[in-house]
Amino acid sequence: MVKDVQWFVGIDWATRSHCVCLLDAEGRPAGQRDFAHGGAGLTELCDWLVEKTKAAPGQIAVAIETPHGPVVEMLLEHGFMVFAINPKQLDRFRDRFTVAGAKDDRRDAHVLGSSLRTDCAAFRQLAADNPLVIELREWSRMAEELQQERTRLANRLRQQLWRYYPQAAKLTDDVADDWFLALWQKVPTPDSAAKASDKAIARILSAYRIRRLDAATVLKTLRETPLLVAPGTTEAACVHIRSLAARLRLVNQQIKEAQHSLDRLCAKLEEQESPAGQNPEQCDVAILRSWPGIGRIVLATLLVEATEPLRRRDYHALRALAGVAPVTRQSGKQRFVIRRLACNRRLQSAVHHWSRGALQYDAAARRRYDALRQRGHGHARALRGVGDRLLFALCATLKHQTPYDADHNSAKISAAG
Repeated sequence: MVKDVQWFVGIDWATRSHCVCLLDAEGRPAGQRDFAHGGAGLTELCDWLVEKTKAAPGQIAVAIETPHGPVVEMLLEHGFMVFAINPKQLDRFRDRFTVAGAKDDRRDAHVLGSSLRTDCAAFRQLAADNPLVIELREWSRMAEELQQERTRLANRLRQQLWRYYPQAAKLTDDVADDWFLALWQKVPTPDSAAKASDKAIARILSAYRIRRLDAATVLKTLRETPLLVAPGTTEAACVHIRSLAARLRLVNQQIKEAQHSLDRLCAKLEEQESPAGQNPEQCDVAILRSWPGIGRIVLATLLVEATEPLRRRDYHALRALAGVAPVTRQSGKQRFVIRRLACNRRLQSAVHHWSRGALQYDAAARRRYDALRQRGHGHARALRGVGDRLLFALCATLKHQTPYDADHNSAKISAAG
């Protein structure tokens, strides 16, 4: 992988400046400098490496802790070979150079460059992502953050209703929905509910296409015996809810925009795929879409959080990154197999929900789940087992460039078990 490399570079990145250490093929230091973070500083870094080594960028390997960001993008754009490593692994490599626990930027840069020269297998080579994948990654993470914000605001709104208007919360499990916010705005207090007309409530339900409730049922619920609260409590809670409702409307709108963008970008990626086989822009969206349990959110998360393992069809890297591969600890007569905690949390969540969905639509996944439960495993452990087999079968379909087939993939999952 690095047979043509003649120079090794370690970069200890920071917010304001980056410490760079240059080593030759024998591990001897050839230069060390700090470069300011910015367009001029990073350009100077690239020029300094080429000038100092008199080598082509493709013959210079660079080690860095972070797998993304402007430093990585600038180096890849200039043609350097860039490798990333987990900070925990770097901490173990640091023990080679000092047993006292000393740490500074210059030492870390030297450790990175030297470790890349001697232990390249511990590093992961980076490649420039498809621009659409970069944009999709941002929208995917924004969608998750917005959903978390929506949940936080909804919990606060429900707590305020509990203070003075608990009967309103009985109408729905999702108090952050737009229709409920519009209903609350029309009847924000028990007194206003007593004066509201059926027609006014019916117009709100009709506008938001709510068919499981009718105006009579809504008003009957809202007119239940109200709480007796201290003077000023109702007014204070309404002020708080009015602020929460304004933020929730904005978050709901942004979530819809994010979901639309996820669909649009995935469709563009699918258009780039070659029906004849793999090409550099192939993202295998059509194959991923064909799997039961993979919807909009799971599809986007798989594409952006597991780009490299999917591109390489690397099942072992994929299962470790998703947290479904167990960890074995053995010493002498003792042997423990435990859950993997070091993983990509977003990918772990996506595979978890994929497994849950697959139980409803895939007979092989259901059989695998039932077999694990019969062996005494808990629900979460059984779902991880299902996710592990789904990833195995997914990599097989990606290698053969074939979409999901219930009969064929059932045999693969059974064989993998």
